[in-house]
Amino acid sequence: MCAGRRQRVRSVTHECGGNQPDDADVHDVVGQNPIASIRRFTLTPDLFYMLMHRSVATLALAAVATLAACGGGTQDTAVMEDTTAVADESAMAMDAPKDIVETAVANGSFNTLAQALTAAGLVETLKGEGPFTVFAPTDEAFAKIPQADLEALLADKEALTKVLTYHVVSGNVPASQVTGMSEATTVQGSPIAITVVDGKVMLNGTTTVTATDVAASNGVIHVIDAVLMPPM
Repeated sequence: MCAGRRQRVRSVTHECGGNQPDDADVHDVVGQNPIASIRRFTLTPDLFYMLMHRSVATLALAAVATLAACGGGTQDTAVMEDTTAVADESAMAMDAPKDIVETAVANGSFNTLAQALTAAGLVETLKGEGPFTVFAPTDEAFAKIPQADLEALLADKEALTKVLTYHVVSGNVPASQVTGMSEATTVQGSPIAITVVDGKVMLNGTTTVTATDVAASNGVIHVIDAVLMPPM
């Protein structure tokens, strides 16, 4: 083992271009008295330079390894940020206001109205920019129409379009404005008569507004308990 260490000292000195220590110096380095070895061992400038060079190289390798590890961490963080961004976008999409058609469908009480809008080709119109105010009959309101008459209406696109557009008023008209109106002109062209009886808003004297100000991104919905028929 001592012979190996002696050879190493010789090799290191040779690599640095310095003078090789004599056998006495080597003996002290590997000898039994470490204090004496330190005193008698001569650290030449070349040997010092070599040791410092190797130390810097070792630190550089450690730095590279650290940067690699940090790079992985950065990538993981980026993935987490991307995932969070997608989740946030999904949440925003879920929280975004729905248009009139989407609001009516999501409510669950306007299935027949949605069917009628589809049959009349008015879905895209009411999904447009608007704004619109829609007096929306519920499924129960449509159920008041005899089944045969309802089926005939749904099959007649022209007549159905007139009925449905008679439920739509241009602009966003909240309940606070409706109660102060005596009539409202519809998209169909004919007006709807508006009265307030015992605190309830009545349309054409017989149809009751049962819920108001259902907000949509392109207007507002007021719920009614009967289907309005335009004048002949």
